[in-house]
Order: sequence, then structure tokens, then C-alpha cells
Amino acid sequence: MDYIDYLVQSWAWDYLPNSPVVWFWSTTIEPENQPPQSPPAEGPTPAAASTVDRPSMSRQPSLDHDTVAASMDEVKEPDPVLPSPPRRASGPPAQYFRPEDLDLARANSLGYPTEESYMEESDTSFSSYEDLEKGIAPILVQHQLGAKHVEVSDIPPIKKRPGHSVNPSYDSTWRISVPPKEIPVLPVKKERRIWRRLRYTILAVYQRLFTIAFTANIIGLIIVLVRSRNNHPSGPPSSALATATSVNVTVAIAMRQEYVINALYDIACLTPHSCPLRIRRLIAKLYEFGGVHSGCAISAVVWFILFAAFVTRDYSNNTFDALGVIVVTYILLFLFLAICLFSVPKFRFKSHNLFEAVHRFAGWLAVALFWVDILLVLHFQSGLPGSDSLGMLVIQAPAFWFLLLITFLIILPWTRLRKVDAFPEKLSNHAIQIHFKYRKMGPVLGIRITHNPMTEWHSFATIPSSDGSFSLIVSDAGDWTKKQIMQPASKYWIRGIPIAGVLRMAYVFKRIVVVTTGSGIGPVLSMLHSFPIPCRILWSTPNPQQTYGDKIMQQVASADPEAMIINTRASGRPDMVALAYHLFTESNAEAVFTISNPSLTRKVVYGMESRGIPAYGPVWDS
Repeated sequence: MDYIDYLVQSWAWDYLPNSPVVWFWSTTIEPENQPPQSPPAEGPTPAAASTVDRPSMSRQPSLDHDTVAASMDEVKEPDPVLPSPPRRASGPPAQYFRPEDLDLARANSLGYPTEESYMEESDTSFSSYEDLEKGIAPILVQHQLGAKHVEVSDIPPIKKRPGHSVNPSYDSTWRISVPPKEIPVLPVKKERRIWRRLRYTILAVYQRLFTIAFTANIIGLIIVLVRSRNNHPSGPPSSALATATSVNVTVAIAMRQEYVINALYDIACLTPHSCPLRIRRLIAKLYEFGGVHSGCAISAVVWFILFAAFVTRDYSNNTFDALGVIVVTYILLFLFLAICLFSVPKFRFKSHNLFEAVHRFAGWLAVALFWVDILLVLHFQSGLPGSDSLGMLVIQAPAFWFLLLITFLIILPWTRLRKVDAFPEKLSNHAIQIHFKYRKMGPVLGIRITHNPMTEWHSFATIPSSDGSFSLIVSDAGDWTKKQIMQPASKYWIRGIPIAGVLRMAYVFKRIVVVTTGSGIGPVLSMLHSFPIPCRILWSTPNPQQTYGDKIMQQVASADPEAMIINTRASGRPDMVALAYHLFTESNAEAVFTISNPSLTRKVVYGMESRGIPAYGPVWDS
């Protein structure tokens, strides 16, 4: 039964947090502050349990020589989390897990090699094989089996596994961290729950920008309707409605244009550190400019619905005899509504490729039909008595010039479409580092790559190199990324120019804490190696060394020698909010940045902001 309980707990720990139910709970149902649980009282083993002692066991981390040696004098039993294997009641401590001491399947599930698996001739790699070659795992195994005093000199000579050699170049500048057992208690969240939800979730900066853009358009609409009542009893002219639609479409597209976004970041980063923190933390929310994009896009649809309504009314009254305009207008309205529908977060996350296809192809078709619609309306007006020629009406129409700008903004990134050479470096079966040499890369920039420019694009943060090249890290997160790891390509399509991301706003602060998981370490390294600032790193990922290699680990250590690198396969998933707060207070930082999956990012950002700490993370609105 203990073994079944262990398997159930391991499955729940590894897979249940990714389920929709837990995602809903972590993002909608707020975890309240709860006092830390005290460990159960220690006591003698009951007589009924025989002479076999079962020490409590948690998932053990991989440690370096210095860490293990420093802890030899005071070895404490870990907190009871999972059922533990039996150990010998007497006799010398075991050097490895042996079948007679521990079930083979359980030893493998804990991540440590058994004597049998260590000597296997197959290429099967266990999570601790590399540690074993460095002489680390034997000590951990002996601790696990109950040894109290083990010196580094007690490590037996390492037996070479057939087909493998011992790696002598072990760099101890980095180490796998263990979450501290005593973390400062999180302070009580500020304000009432309803106000916290309203301020940081329902009316976050993204939603506020959306509200400002939409409200400004509603005010403009009221002004147009009031003025038209005096000057145009039949309603506002169609040219005014078309102009308002084109203005909003222009702003919406500009908020997704690389040159515009980079310019906004460059201006924001000019903010000096002498500026009050209250102002800097507000400026750092610039990355949520997507609210302006969404607000103007929805407003454009509202204006165009009015345009369609008034054109239809005039056509039914025989005052606007242009059937072609009616047909094109309603096709265009259908495209606008389809774009908005597939932009709803629920549809966008569920089928992102479909969202991109609708956004791209329906958007292009909508712009083309908008040209047709405007020219047909102007052609009809040029035939009215006393009207100017078509050419003059086109030049005088503001919608024409805005459409011209819209077309330019859409075409511009595609003028820089090209296929470039790539130099893949496989880090493991779960990650790959792809190097590019076609240009130099600035700090905290990302690029989009693909094999098929018309179907899908994938954005990645870049890591500049001193030789003028740059690289990016791809981890296994789906079918496309898995294919890049297992079947590395030598060429990729790229489009547009590199674009800045949320970590660019870190330069506004004097000291920061960066919380990241998995391949999110890529943009962190880009920031710290290109323009280093005082920073503490909290990186949680399964088997970091085996997945990303010594090179990435050493880069992390050089960026933050005291980086907290947590192997979730060994120690489980930690409380990232509590650890982030711990590093924030310990380093006297000014802000916390999170680069992770949507669920954890929202959890950390909300957990910090609700306690008055500036926190930032991607919003995934595109």
C-alpha cells in the first residue's frame, strides 16, 4: 500500500498541477495565507514495525562536493513527504542502492542509479548518472540509506561504464539548490479580496488601457452623433464613420509593429534610476500596451457596424444606389467579427495556429476589401451633382491616407523575410540551443522563426554572444518544438526585425529578482549578459544540468553566483511565490520579473502585487 500511495502522490505532484482544474483554481480561486505546517513529532519506531527502520524521505537534490562535505557534521532527517524505502538495521552503509535493499523501480523513480543500472551497457541514462560520474551520488545514496558520517574520501573509485568515460572537467561554480526549510512567512495581502481582484485581475493595466481606448472612442461617437443631428438630420456622413474605423485599425496594427514597439521600449528605458520608484514601477507596465491594440480593434468594429447600418438604411431609402458597396460592406463586417471571435483568449489558447491564420489571412483580405469599399463609396459620391472628381475625393478622404499607412505597416515586416543558416547544438532530448550568425543581436530581443512562413511562427528570446552571433533555447513544449530537438534543422525562415520583450523593462530598476522555469532562462541570460544589472535568479526546472548542459549552468552562475537553481525532479515543485518573496527581501530588490508558463506567471505576479511588490510578466495576448 505504501508503494501505491507513493506512485499516486508522485503522479499527482508531476501531472495534476498542469490540469485545467488546478489551473482554474490557481488563477481564479485565491490561495489564502496559511501558517506553515509543523513537521510531525519524531518518536521511536513501534515494536510492530520490526527491526527495519523506515526513515522519511523527500526527493533528494543533487549537490556538489563542497555542499555535501559542509553538511557532514550535522545531517538531519528530511521532513516526511513520501514513503521511504527500508534500510539496513546494522552493518556498514551501502555505497549504492542494491536490489536487496530497495526495489529497483523505486530506486529509478527517485532518480538514483542502482548498481545494476549503473553497470548496464545500454544507453539508458538516469537523472543522476552524470552526478555519479562526479562522485556525488554515492554520498547522497548513503545518506538516503541512513549513513551519518561519510567523508568525501570514502567515495569508492568510479567504475567506467562501457562506452562512457568519466568527465574530469567538473566546474563547481554552480550547484543545485535546495529550497530553504525556513522561508520568511509571506506578509498579509493588502486591501480586501474584492479590491485586490478588481485592481490586479479585472482591471489590471492591460484592461485599463483597453478601457481607456474604448471609452475614448465612445466619447468620440457621442460627439459625432450630436453634431450630425444639427448638420445632418439623416445621420452622420459615411465618410466620418469610415475615417473613424480606419484610424482605429491603424492604431491597432501599429501596436503590433516591431519598429513602434522597440521605439516605445527605448523611450521608456530612458527613465533614470533617480526617478521615484512609484513612477518607475508604473512606466515598467509599458509591456501591457496590447490593451491599446485590443481596445482600438474592438472600437473599429463598433464604428464599422454603424457604417454598415447607415449605408444599409440609405440603400433601402433609395438615396444610396450602390449594391456593390452593400455586398462588400457585409463581407468586411463578417471578417471583422471573425477576427474578434478567434481573438478571445479561450479560442486563442486552445488553437493558436488557427488564431494566427484567421488573424493573418482574414486581416489581409479585410484590408483589401476596405480599399474596395472606400473607393466604391467615393466613386458613387463623385457621380452626384456638384461633386468633385474621383481623384480629388480620394486625395481629400482621410480614410484613404490611413489605409495607405495600414498597408505599409502590414507589408513592412514581410520585406525582411529571408531564410538564414542555423547551427543547432543539442543539449539533451528535452532542449536544443540553436545558433545564428547572420547578424549581431542587442539585449533582451526576440525573433520569430518557422519552416513555413504562411502557417505558423514561433517567438524565442535570443542570447547574444561575444563573437557577434546569437542563439536561442528551444525546450520540449509541443509537437513543433519536439521536432526541432529530435530533427534539428540547418535553416529557418525569419521575418521582420528583433523585438523587445517584457524583460527590457528590468533596466528601469536598480536591483531585481527574476523567477523563471524551464527554457525561460534564455531571455534572462540575454538580459544579464548583454547589460548586466544586480539580479537574483530563481530557476526551477526538471534536471537542469542533464537538460541544458554545463554551459548554460555556468552562464547562469556567472550572471548570479548565488542563483537558486532547483531540480524539481529531486526536490519537487517549490512554492515559487514564497521563494520569490524570500529573494526579494534578502537582496533588497525593487521588482520581481517572472518568465514562465501563464499559470505560474499570473500566480507569482498576483502574489507579489497583492503584497505591494512591483511584479511583471508576459500577458500572452498575441
